[in-house]
Amino acid sequence: MSLHWYGAALAVIHHPLFGIGITLAAYQLVLAGYERTRWVFLQPVLMSMLLVIGVLIACGVSYAEYRKSTEILGVLLGPATVALAVPLFLNLRRIRQLLWPVLLTLLIGGTFATGVCLLLGWALGADKMILMTMAPKSVTSPIAMLVAEQIGGVAALAAVFVLMTGVIGGIFGPALLDLLKVKEPEARGMALGLTAHAVGTSVALQESEETGAFAALAMSLMGVATAILLPLAISLFV
Repeated sequence: MSLHWYGAALAVIHHPLFGIGITLAAYQLVLAGYERTRWVFLQPVLMSMLLVIGVLIACGVSYAEYRKSTEILGVLLGPATVALAVPLFLNLRRIRQLLWPVLLTLLIGGTFATGVCLLLGWALGADKMILMTMAPKSVTSPIAMLVAEQIGGVAALAAVFVLMTGVIGGIFGPALLDLLKVKEPEARGMALGLTAHAVGTSVALQESEETGAFAALAMSLMGVATAILLPLAISLFV
């Protein structure tokens, strides 16, 4: 009987849908705990990631096997990103009214976020490779990895910095904005989208549709600006 149960357990663990199942279950479990407690350290992306890692280690599942079983989730990232156009469209009139403040915020905020990162890294003794890897930290992983590789950084490490930036921004961003008494949904959305990319946008969408729309706008504009302007700036000044 024990061998029967052991074989059944192995069959479940190595089933092609096991990775998707534990990923969705972990996220829903952590999300339910976060919504019930509103404890900032139960940030769904961070805690669900740690929970999935723990399950994979306990079950002896390799990363290669997990990645293969969850390829469909990567495919769905495209439609999920496109779906952000819905809140943008619903708030298009407000975005048009604030077009120039939005562009000015993008210019100042994006430059400040990248500049402070590089300045702190340089002051702490980071070499050029690390600095170039950290520079695109405030955009989504695909853009950050391509830009980092283009300017002399390491793509895989850039993805780690992006994840850290998003998680930290998602955890502390709303509380910091509350502390600074930033109440306007447009300003909160721009701040979260500019600095914490997709994670910040997901947090903004939990606050309100308008906040999420401006976060999605900021995330998109920051990605485009970083992909175009950061390599140009690096080539001119470094």
